[in-house]
Amino acid sequence: MKYLPINSDDKRIRFLITLVIAFIGGIIFTIIHTPIPWLLGPMTAVLIGARLVKLPLFWPRYIRDIGLIIVGYSIGLSFTKDALLQIVEKLPSMLLMTVTLVVFCAGIAFIISKLTGVDYPTVLTGSIPGGLSQMITFAEEVKGIDITTVTFLQVARLLMIIFFVPFLVLGPFFQKVNSGPVADITHKTAALSEPFFPTILLFAVVCVLCAFLGKKLRFPTPFLLAPIIGTAVINISGLHGPPLSPTILDLSQFLIGGYIGLLLKPEKLPHKSKMITLALISGMVMILGSIGLSLLLVFYYHITPSTSFLSTAPGGMDQMGILAHEVHADLSMVTGYQLFRLLFIYFAVPPILKLFFRVRRKAKQI
Repeated sequence: MKYLPINSDDKRIRFLITLVIAFIGGIIFTIIHTPIPWLLGPMTAVLIGARLVKLPLFWPRYIRDIGLIIVGYSIGLSFTKDALLQIVEKLPSMLLMTVTLVVFCAGIAFIISKLTGVDYPTVLTGSIPGGLSQMITFAEEVKGIDITTVTFLQVARLLMIIFFVPFLVLGPFFQKVNSGPVADITHKTAALSEPFFPTILLFAVVCVLCAFLGKKLRFPTPFLLAPIIGTAVINISGLHGPPLSPTILDLSQFLIGGYIGLLLKPEKLPHKSKMITLALISGMVMILGSIGLSLLLVFYYHITPSTSFLSTAPGGMDQMGILAHEVHADLSMVTGYQLFRLLFIYFAVPPILKLFFRVRRKAKQI
């Protein structure tokens, strides 16, 4: 590939160009009034720009990590003693919903494997929801799994969630009951918060230290999960952190969106047209399945559809947390369900998959 007549090895120039492209995307999406424009806009612009600009775009991981820490702090603020008790009470339903969703995705993976001819272990690993980095790492450890296909399926699912869930949640059906007790909880948390300065400095130090400690301890998504835990612990202890302004939350979305835009590399995918089509269809089926599960939660717990849907949606905890902010959903419940699924997939799914693949190989040899 012939690049522009500038030093393509200079990461500062590449990042600056990527930054401009991402910012333009955010502005455009803001003008056309899309949901979460500063996440979707930069992500879309960088995804397209990486294929049009004859220069290898660059977005440092630490920039994404800063955005995750900000989101983690904001989510952590929603955890109060009452919210924690509510999560503990719902642990059985969290387990049921998580196992049901994983089994549902395994069924979709079986169908895709039959239609594409790609081996089932590869498609199954690429279809497990909510564990992008974990499943890619797992794919590297298991012989015979196509890492490129796994990465594409995981990122395609994530992009489907990021693009379609906002339009669904912000649509007329979910908007009917977005106000009420959930909004009151959010406002109550904000009202109990301490003055912005110097309290925010304490929380900032705690969040950063927790993030690096979480990384050292190999937490799943440490720069998001560890700040959530650190903020929640301080918040529950009685010192309430100040809420962040919409501008800062937009900035966090921008920092995350640009990074996500560079993840998907469809040009490296075998059988592009068939795999892309089936990945999109499977992503949509997953969304419809999560809507069905969310209706069960609405029926049993009488919560708002937006809270229920974001709790069961097979996306990332950071994206669902950002959306929960936008629609005034119950952040603690959304994060509780997403966190439970993340931990379940991190700790339980890999050994289960390894056992399943081992049994499957032995059965084929007989």
